[in-house]
Amino acid sequence: MTSSRFLAIALAVGLWLGIGACQESSSADSPPNVLFIAIDDLRTELACYGKPVHSPNLDRIAQEGFLFQNHFVNVPTCGASRYALLTGMLPQTKQHLSNRAMYEFMAEKAETEKPESFVHELRRNNYYTVGIGKISHSVDGLVYEYREPPSKIKEMPHSWDEFLFNAGKWKTGWNAFFAYADGTNRNDMEKQVKPYEAADVPDDGYPDGLTTQLALNQLQQLKERKQPFFLGVGYFKPHLPFNAPKKYWDLYQEKDLPISPEPEIPEGIDRASLHGSGEFNQYILGEEKASLDSSMSVAYQRKLKHAYYAGISYIDAQVGQLLAELERLELAENTIIVVWGDHGWHLGDQRVWGKHTLFERALKSTFMLKIPDLKGKAKTVKEVVSTIDLYPTLMDLCGIDSPPSTDGDNLLPLLQGDSPSFWRNTAYSYYRNGISLRTPRYRLTKYFREAEPVVELYDHQADSLERVNIADGNAELLQELLPVWDKGNTGLYAPKEE
Repeated sequence: MTSSRFLAIALAVGLWLGIGACQESSSADSPPNVLFIAIDDLRTELACYGKPVHSPNLDRIAQEGFLFQNHFVNVPTCGASRYALLTGMLPQTKQHLSNRAMYEFMAEKAETEKPESFVHELRRNNYYTVGIGKISHSVDGLVYEYREPPSKIKEMPHSWDEFLFNAGKWKTGWNAFFAYADGTNRNDMEKQVKPYEAADVPDDGYPDGLTTQLALNQLQQLKERKQPFFLGVGYFKPHLPFNAPKKYWDLYQEKDLPISPEPEIPEGIDRASLHGSGEFNQYILGEEKASLDSSMSVAYQRKLKHAYYAGISYIDAQVGQLLAELERLELAENTIIVVWGDHGWHLGDQRVWGKHTLFERALKSTFMLKIPDLKGKAKTVKEVVSTIDLYPTLMDLCGIDSPPSTDGDNLLPLLQGDSPSFWRNTAYSYYRNGISLRTPRYRLTKYFREAEPVVELYDHQADSLERVNIADGNAELLQELLPVWDKGNTGLYAPKEE
């Protein structure tokens, strides 16, 4: 080979390598996008959590990213849980436990130095922020009651560059939230409806399919903006009513579905720790009513489990469309994906159908992260984590140097190491006049009420289903755990002891 030809090849290779290096450097220097997917009432009921559910797309995110086995929400109700998520703060007042928390603390408030949410902080740092569906509490980002026309009051007035929702034939966001396939809704039907439906319609025959179409259109537009983005997509199902296209019901054989393994009220508690499934019983045409006095029939429990699973599979298919579009648009390699269930749900567990308790079933929910920069480090995370931990984690991932302080902790060191000893391994939850501490082994709940006992203790190593309150007779263990519990006492129910 002549020297001139060798030089030409060397220059060409060097140029190619230089371009490749520039492209890699450019990609590395670009802040990551964020696709945040909120799924209403999604407990850890997916195939990746070992459950008999058809959820291949969510399972794929778990397989390629980080699946949290022990993620606990801070409040087991929609609006308050989302408020904790968005602010990274534990509840300080009883207003923070309400579905109206966003209205009380964000809506119609002037912008201050402290951001109203992590979305607001991202927006201040050159992120283009778009919300679609139920991200805060209101399903279209506006403050109004179920039976009222939409107002112009924004729940999160400073967080979004755009907020979108397509209510379709249901006309308003709240009607769409309680939608049936024929265009009716629970509100206008005066609750004379069943708690489930299997209509033979396409995905956009229910509102979540319309939300997906909006999200797909937005991804195309966001790519064209050439600006880092935060896209929040909030899905309704599997929230009541358990309505989903028939093809997702057809994925299951109802007779084979398991019912709750813990259908009885735990030993050694007062019923004040539970509730009578009021939200579920609002669906007046349901064949049976839930009660703490007795369990519903096995056949009806299976019917409802079938409906819940169909809703999960329906949303899984929507998530699959988002993943495919990220890849088609070549956005996947620089987009963080967050999947978060806003709380768990009792499916007949402890005779309850619903959330709103301080038991494991209401507090433990789906949580997973897929992080391009940590590709190849995917793992199942067994440590105890909390919803409030997402805020500081996203700030770090998105390169925001001086984020506001929160009650949460950055998950990144936990993800990068092997069970680091520094991780706090606790989660605190608040509801029903009680505060609950979860550690890797125990759940300790203390109630501020007259009904006794006011302390419940469950050993998850021996009793993962929380069947027996062992507080009585374990004074030494309580003395060990109560100081840890006290770290989560924000003074919400009673002043902290000095």
